[in-house]
Amino acid sequence: MAGLSARHGRADSTNSTEEEGMMDRNPAAGIGAAASVAAVAGAAAMRVGPAARRRAVLAAGVLCGAWPAAAQQAGGAFPSRPLRIIVPFSAGGSTDILGRICAQILTERLGQPVVVENITGAGGTIGASRVVEAAPDGYTLLAGTPGSIAINPQLQPRIPYQPLRDLEPVVFVGDSPAVVVVRRDSPLRGLRDLVARARAEPGRLTFASAGIGSFAHLSAELFKWRAGVDLVHVPYRGTAPAATDLIAGRVDTMFENYPSVQAYLAAGEMRALAIAARRRSALLPEVPTAAEEGVPDYESSSWFGLFAPARTPRAAIEAVNGAIAAAIREPALAQRLAGLGVEPVGGTPEAFREYVARRIEETGAIIRTAGITAQ
Repeated sequence: MAGLSARHGRADSTNSTEEEGMMDRNPAAGIGAAASVAAVAGAAAMRVGPAARRRAVLAAGVLCGAWPAAAQQAGGAFPSRPLRIIVPFSAGGSTDILGRICAQILTERLGQPVVVENITGAGGTIGASRVVEAAPDGYTLLAGTPGSIAINPQLQPRIPYQPLRDLEPVVFVGDSPAVVVVRRDSPLRGLRDLVARARAEPGRLTFASAGIGSFAHLSAELFKWRAGVDLVHVPYRGTAPAATDLIAGRVDTMFENYPSVQAYLAAGEMRALAIAARRRSALLPEVPTAAEEGVPDYESSSWFGLFAPARTPRAAIEAVNGAIAAAIREPALAQRLAGLGVEPVGGTPEAFREYVARRIEETGAIIRTAGITAQ
């Protein structure tokens, strides 16, 4: 299962950076050009006087000196210049915060500056498209979430990329389980109560979401499928108004990712009935899984990871993966992620690719079964 953000905004221009990336694709062209110009300069020196000949020879020496330097850069270790992480959502959100944490890790561990660029719009797909179009050299990375990878490419047929064809999973940074929540004074004391009432009164209980095709919407549709119940969807324009109406008692429940309801749970305004995970989460150790409450196979989480353009060199992928995976194993950083409602994962690029492929398939099945279409 997976999530989507409905935030929209302006796509910032990064054409100059992309043009530099295109130049980097063929360093041999620059080497050949330097050699050719040097040869011309040397030939010209034979046809002029001594002073001009000395200037021409000096110019040829400078150009030839650039040749081994260019060759060294072409075959040098990664990274040899600054990187950038494109965050396809606005600054200040959870994806942006996680992207900046990754940038800090890579700066410290790889020894090169990492710039974060917020390129927003179309549920994260504009920023993702910018990464797809970037040079496949490891210097441009995507802060990927379910919206831009698993949901929108299946809801919006005009999106110009296929995630696992055009992007390379690099590292699985963290995961946040979906939580089934109700208001503080709800008569529903557990998930079994919710299921029992939904079966006794089909179509009476309501669930809120941040909008059609959002994480909370798809999480609820998956729950309906697994539990065999009928709940009525009440879409809102974002999580905040949905949470407000849940707390006020205007809707009955939500199936939202943990970071989005973390503050409400901490304040006692909501109660968690269950989490959509195989095992209990360290983030909410006292909350049972849906399977413990009688709904097996209900798993839904909002994940975060880094992606690179397809055909990025393996050495670059391994360098980024190794730096992030090692850092998130450290207790201090794991604690920081927990404060954001995220459980660190790590692992190999191959394991991340398998996970993403599975989530894409599951998300597609939910979209088709529920008949969800883009609005």
